[in-house]
Amino acid sequence: MRAAEFDAWSRQQLVAVEAALEGWVPSDAPAGLGLAMRYGVLDGGKRLRPLLVLASCQAVAGQTEAAMRAAVAVELIHAYSLVHDDMPCMDNDVLRRGKPTVHVQFGQAQAMLAGDAMQALAFEVLTPDHGVEPALQARLAALLARSAGHAGMAGGQAIDLASIGRALDETALRDMHRRKTGALLQASVLMGAACGVCSDAARAALSDYGAALGLAFQVVDDILDVTQASATLGKTAGKDQHHNKPTYVTVLGLGAARRHADELREQAHAALARSGLGGAASLLSVLADKVVERDN
Repeated sequence: MRAAEFDAWSRQQLVAVEAALEGWVPSDAPAGLGLAMRYGVLDGGKRLRPLLVLASCQAVAGQTEAAMRAAVAVELIHAYSLVHDDMPCMDNDVLRRGKPTVHVQFGQAQAMLAGDAMQALAFEVLTPDHGVEPALQARLAALLARSAGHAGMAGGQAIDLASIGRALDETALRDMHRRKTGALLQASVLMGAACGVCSDAARAALSDYGAALGLAFQVVDDILDVTQASATLGKTAGKDQHHNKPTYVTVLGLGAARRHADELREQAHAALARSGLGGAASLLSVLADKVVERDN
């Protein structure tokens, strides 16, 4: 796929995702809660997870309405996790997506409630009264819940907090990030695939692709944390080092971390090659490259 083709597709999808978020995240929730929710999720972020959902759905010629709901739902889960992650009881960060974090702007209690409400809204979006078959609703909800809960993102975050000041080897670090970051990215791919029909072999290959891409994203995140400025990242640079957290850079070294990101990209491409989806998976292939080559 040519870069221009991907860029055109990406722009179109991002406009659609932003419009869907704009429409489904309420502004009129009580006592200013809606304002905090919208502040936390609108007008910022790479929207990688929604793009993965939509690209995977397109690869299997899936249902576009279900995929858009899945894309919005996964972004709501991601946004809620960032709101909570930035709070003083967690990472205590003051900058996210180039603006003050939600608890800085609205206070800690409102930030906690905004995250809670976004998490609930994700599952509301996935379960409409019509337009998506109940069996597909259940499948999508199950994939999202498992990736966000104790076995996935929340569990990984718990390990992350428990690892401050501790030395982790690469195996332990990989397990933490497979849960904390990788699970939701992998689920994005699988949710898109669930919106269509694909073979068991293709689904397994897409799962492997999502797992490799999820770890690659975190490796690159760790590299950028020590090589880019806060203004470029849109969040506080060097915060992992400041908090004495183990990262791929501290465990492997900068050069080895960069090589590992390239290895994971190759694993993602290899998974797509054995999926049997051929050119239909070209968007996913480009997204793997974008993840590793990004500078913010």
